[in-house]
Amino acid sequence: MKQKIEANHAPQEIGAYSNAIKCGNMIFVSGQLPVNPDTGEVPVSLQEQTRQVITNIRNILADAGTTLDSVVKTTVYLQEMYLFSQMNAVYAEAFSEPYPARTSMAVKELPQGALVALDVVAVVE
Repeated sequence: MKQKIEANHAPQEIGAYSNAIKCGNMIFVSGQLPVNPDTGEVPVSLQEQTRQVITNIRNILADAGTTLDSVVKTTVYLQEMYLFSQMNAVYAEAFSEPYPARTSMAVKELPQGALVALDVVAVVE
C-alpha cells in the first residue's frame, strides 16, 4: 500500500503529484527543483542549485525517517550536459560510497528556469 510522505521542509507540490511516496520499504521522491522552501527563490549558480536540490531531498527523506544513505537510485536532469562536472562535484559531497546508481540527462527545459533537478529512490530496512 502506498503512503504519502508529508514533506514539511521542502517546496510544496504545485501539481497533481506527491513529493514522496512510501511503498513497502521503498521511498520514491519526485523530481525536486532547487527552490528554497522558506523563500521560494532559486539560487543562481549551478553549485548552489545542486546543494538546494539535495537539501530538499535530504529533508524529505528525514520526514520519511531515513537519510541520503538509503538512496539506491538517482536521476539527474540538467539544462545542459556541460554542467555535469560542476553538478557531480557537489553531488559527490552529499552521497557516499557505494554511490547510488545514477542516470543523468540533459532536458530541453526545467521549471522555474532551474539548471538542475533530481529524483531519487531509497530503500529502508
